[in-house]
Amino acid sequence: MNGLHILAEFHACKGDQHLLLDAGMLAALCRRACAAAGLEVVAEAFHQFAGAGATGALVLAESHLAIHTWPELGSVTLDLYVCNYSQDNRAAAATAYDILRTEFRPERVVRRDVTRGAVESAVVPGTRQCA
Repeated sequence: MNGLHILAEFHACKGDQHLLLDAGMLAALCRRACAAAGLEVVAEAFHQFAGAGATGALVLAESHLAIHTWPELGSVTLDLYVCNYSQDNRAAAATAYDILRTEFRPERVVRRDVTRGAVESAVVPGTRQCA
């Protein structure tokens, strides 16, 4: 479960506005970004909201990408998690993220990187550590 979890918000997106409005185009972009990064898509689900944005997720062999658009705000949120089970996938996560950011062209970005699965981290009070 060791890996990188990128949580991001793109605001005032200046890229192709169809990416915010069309679930099919959004899905194609997400697949393209993951393929270019060398990530393997094993399943997907995307939904178009009538007269609004879209939401979707790719299940990756390495974990997942979830993405949501708000065209009325020119905004996108995304959640990209890649685990490092068989290899270090941090560079792949960075590549997929960079492609998405380049396509949406946000004027403002809020990004949080979370390192997941650090086994050597302290045990949280009230929990127990598995052997």
